[in-house]
Amino acid sequence: MSSRNDSDRMIFNFNFDEYVDFETYRKRGGFSGMQKALAGNPISVIDQIRLSGLRGRGGAAFPAGTKIDMVRNNQEEERYIICNADEGEPGTFKDRFIMTHLPYQLLEGIIISAYAAGAEQGFIYVRHEYPEAQKEMRKAIKIAEEAGYLGDNILDSGFSLRLEIFSGAGSYLCGEETALLSSIEGKKGRPRVKPPYPTVSGLREKPTLINNVETLANIPKIIANGAEWYRAIGTDDSSGTKLISLSGDVKKRGLYEVPFGTSFHEIIYSYGGGPKDGREIKAVNIGGASGVLIPPELLHVSLEYGSCAEAEITIGSGAIFVLDDTRDILDNVHNRLRFFLHESCGKCTPCREGLRQASILLERIREGTSADGDIEKLERYTNAMQDASFCGLGQAAGNSLKSSLKYYRSEYLQPGMAAMHEKEKVTV
Repeated sequence: MSSRNDSDRMIFNFNFDEYVDFETYRKRGGFSGMQKALAGNPISVIDQIRLSGLRGRGGAAFPAGTKIDMVRNNQEEERYIICNADEGEPGTFKDRFIMTHLPYQLLEGIIISAYAAGAEQGFIYVRHEYPEAQKEMRKAIKIAEEAGYLGDNILDSGFSLRLEIFSGAGSYLCGEETALLSSIEGKKGRPRVKPPYPTVSGLREKPTLINNVETLANIPKIIANGAEWYRAIGTDDSSGTKLISLSGDVKKRGLYEVPFGTSFHEIIYSYGGGPKDGREIKAVNIGGASGVLIPPELLHVSLEYGSCAEAEITIGSGAIFVLDDTRDILDNVHNRLRFFLHESCGKCTPCREGLRQASILLERIREGTSADGDIEKLERYTNAMQDASFCGLGQAAGNSLKSSLKYYRSEYLQPGMAAMHEKEKVTV
């Protein structure tokens, strides 16, 4: 499905050289959505977000309006809002950019969401590897408080919101919302049993709204311009835009705001300039380390939840890594397995042992010392991890392995041959 969006109708319209300060943001219409929300009622705000079709941009793609409504409808009056800015997915750098370049758009989204959910205390959970982002967000919070946009009785509306920065400690797993909650509470950053979900029992066992940075930063434009305006961007199935972190073997790596409905081919060739001169695309990793590897033949698929689901492509956080014909698929997959093995908390056997055994088997295959049936074992271990792991880390850790076995099985059958061939081509 093609996009219905004109290129000038975007949600972020960012400039890499511009750090939007408080006054500039206000002059451009910033905080108009917040003022509109506070002048109305929480239910109408939730209705607009629901009608907009906004889904979570962190990877799960859960309807944002529904999640806010779940917190709002809880009988417990003490509620929290948490902005998940952990962004631990390798190859993803969109949330960091929002925090450093558009901090007030994020703050406005948090305030509107907190008002709608009935939360008066919140945290921005930022990974400790983002010192600049933490610095900018602390500065933005202070300025917003001094202007009366945060704190007690915001703009004389009767609504109050206290917001703090919480620095994570470098764990990939804390990007999972319940592990994040444990981390804030001073416990080990390990996932919890669900249900109950955070919307019912989250931080300190109180209803908690947890949303990704990009998700929250969409909300000001929705409330300011209306759900119909937002739905006119993208497609019927997937409204709005998606921030794409494009890296790897392309001419123009970077961050791009792309309307839903744009094909992956257009993202790579029109936005990214295509592969480097003299090279061809061999594979594309979509969704970060926990995403899938697809061949060039699938690049016609649109960036759209329905289309991607049919093609078994995980959009995830929007990271796209391009591999050209000098790359070895097995090296790429093994690198991801080692990453997840290192980041696994070790709590559940399918993830802990599945990753370890899969890594050992893949190393044997790469070295040419594998035994008959090792490839089939890899598939069984991957299926076991996906079906039985306790949290999303283990469930998604084998995505690249499974997809590579589907599309690049020949490289498992003749390990090292493809890479050797490509090295010869480079030498020539």
